[in-house]
Amino acid sequence: MGAAMGFEERAVQVGCAVLVPLGGRCAVGFVVSVEDRPRDAFDEQMLKRMKPIIRVLTDPYFDEEGAACAQWMADRYIAPLSSCIRLFTPPGAVPRAVRTGEGRWVVEQPAVGQVDDRWVAAGPAIEGFQPKPNAVKQQSIIEAVRAGDLRVAELAAELGSVSGALKSLEKQGVVRIERRRRQRFVLPGEKLPACASPAQVGGAGRGSAEPRTPGFFSLTAEQQHALSVIEGACERGDGEVVLVDGVTGSGKTEVYLRSIASALARGRSAVVLVPEISLTPQTVGRFRGRFGDQVAVMHSRMSQGERYDQWDFIRSGAARVVVGARSALFTPLANVGLIVIDEEHEGSYKQDSAPRYHSRDVAVWMARRSGATVVLGSATPSIESLCACEADPAWQRVCLHERANRKPMPEVTVVDMAAEFSRGERSMFSRPLAVQLQRELSAGRKAVLLLNQRGFAKFLLCRDCGFVPECPSCASSLTYHEHGNALVCHHCGYNVASPGCCPACGSPYLKKFGAGTQRVEAELRALLDGMEGVGPSVPVIRMDADTTARKGAHEALLARFAEPGASVLLGTQMIAKGLDFSDVTLVGVINADTQLHLPDYRAAERTFQLIEQVAGRAGRAELPGRVLVQTYEANSVPVVAAARYDRELFLADEHVKRRMLGYPPFVRMANILVWGKAEGEVQDAAMQLQREVERAVFDYAGPDGGWTVLAATPCALSRLRNAYRWHIVVKCPAGQDLSAALLGLFRHRKPSRTVNVAVDVDPVSLL
Repeated sequence: MGAAMGFEERAVQVGCAVLVPLGGRCAVGFVVSVEDRPRDAFDEQMLKRMKPIIRVLTDPYFDEEGAACAQWMADRYIAPLSSCIRLFTPPGAVPRAVRTGEGRWVVEQPAVGQVDDRWVAAGPAIEGFQPKPNAVKQQSIIEAVRAGDLRVAELAAELGSVSGALKSLEKQGVVRIERRRRQRFVLPGEKLPACASPAQVGGAGRGSAEPRTPGFFSLTAEQQHALSVIEGACERGDGEVVLVDGVTGSGKTEVYLRSIASALARGRSAVVLVPEISLTPQTVGRFRGRFGDQVAVMHSRMSQGERYDQWDFIRSGAARVVVGARSALFTPLANVGLIVIDEEHEGSYKQDSAPRYHSRDVAVWMARRSGATVVLGSATPSIESLCACEADPAWQRVCLHERANRKPMPEVTVVDMAAEFSRGERSMFSRPLAVQLQRELSAGRKAVLLLNQRGFAKFLLCRDCGFVPECPSCASSLTYHEHGNALVCHHCGYNVASPGCCPACGSPYLKKFGAGTQRVEAELRALLDGMEGVGPSVPVIRMDADTTARKGAHEALLARFAEPGASVLLGTQMIAKGLDFSDVTLVGVINADTQLHLPDYRAAERTFQLIEQVAGRAGRAELPGRVLVQTYEANSVPVVAAARYDRELFLADEHVKRRMLGYPPFVRMANILVWGKAEGEVQDAAMQLQREVERAVFDYAGPDGGWTVLAATPCALSRLRNAYRWHIVVKCPAGQDLSAALLGLFRHRKPSRTVNVAVDVDPVSLL
């Protein structure tokens, strides 16, 4: 193993990556348990099959608890143990075994690791040292070092090649050359020092472990009660769950911050999960502002190197608070006493690839093992969490009914677009919305406009033959993008130039349908330019997947919106939460009802949540807010209930439907996905698998257990990235072990080379 020579000798411990023989090759595995057993505990046959570990490659990435969690996830979510283990490993920093052209197996060093800079510091002989008169470079180095330490790269940039001069000065004790760790992650607007240890870089040393004092404002009575409930749960240490059910602007974040401070004071650490789209500098800044350099950050917009630095900073013990998306749950943070999941209703907490875990359920499992407390927060909690608070004594719900500043929730007006149309209005902006835009913007205030685009993309249609351009790899129409005049598939990325005439019949009459953000931006710009007191000087800031694709773009757009004066933020669902601007006085929902028509049982719940969440962006400070919701289904229960802030109305309607049709939280579900390139093979495999699942369920639950296996059918999105997709839905009574019934079948089932199968336990979507 030639390339393995770079790895030092290490003891075998749980969490280490090890090189092992596997069949006729070598592979990298992970140690999940270590036991001492006498030789006579194994029979001869077993001893012959056992093979020694070739080499221990790394220090431990996780401990026994991490290994236990990975095993639990593999069983609960019927996922490969290897994919669960890798959640606990550092991003991009795991060695792997590769085969060379000569047929030898070698260990390839990780592509990502710590970065060390060479620094020049003053040596003991610098005082009184006088270089030779012609040693100009040495003299320049000494003068620079006397002013302070600096990088070798900085010296070289200023003086050219300095290696010879530095070597000479180092030999004479005039300077010292040191290697210091460099952190790659810097929060926008913040500079981190380059220092020698994780306790100095990206994190505070132990001397700065005290959280910074909060402001002089006092908590409301409801906030104080919520904090008391959380602190009581932490003191009991029984793994309880507290749901903070608070309206937007009610001060949930301050409750989190003080709960974390309390946990740190008891010597515990804390994890804070937020949805990826809400993980803005504004969000992170609140935690860094309170806890300083003890805060580590993990999210997908960081490079692998940046994430590795934060992971290593956490492992060092210098970090005591980790803020991030769902992956932050698996970082090597020691002694976790509090796990906060903000916007707990968000679907992004459920991973859509193996292992298909839900962060909330994993957090609850971890907390019960470690005696930590889980805090779930939302203005629109999921129906599952609300029901758990009623059914499970370990779950508590505390309510924040009012905003922390005592200001009222903004008035919500539903605009019936069908009635607008019947009056001859053809603009996507109703007259009431246009009037309010002019009123607020001309007064120098800000507006937020939400385009509920999910399931409603802009497409081309031939008015002669009805042809709609579709993706050749997915069962979906292509979305028209005005920028670049292209047709793009938002599932697989396929794109093609927009045709000038119909590819099917040659007709030039191609009409653009739907309202993508680009088109809405263009029409909004035209509307504002013609408004008295508004005009071209008021910027329209578009925030969607296209405009935020580049690193740092999300932060830059929000910074533009935060500038003084009138402006409009136009965006998709990413603007519906996490934004806190005091001068936003108007929120408009362009098309509130499009998500209602998706073939998914959560469509109504998502519509209700989205309207309530975006409404909360308005009137958060002294200025009153107003919300206009445009819809063609003005009488639908989710829209009416959200406009009235009447959750009970929505739940009463939704519970009846879900109980009658058999959907969570009244049942548990598994969605078994079957996909492949050949449609016939996928259909045959799905039909056969349905029969196998029916047998497994019958063997586990019997004929009268209340379990249901629905017939194999094509998915709503029947073709994706050139793969045909079928699924089988399994339902069982709430509280029963769904995974136990299916685990044996899928652990022993022989995989196909052409058809893939995956199980999604407790899915958040059936699309």
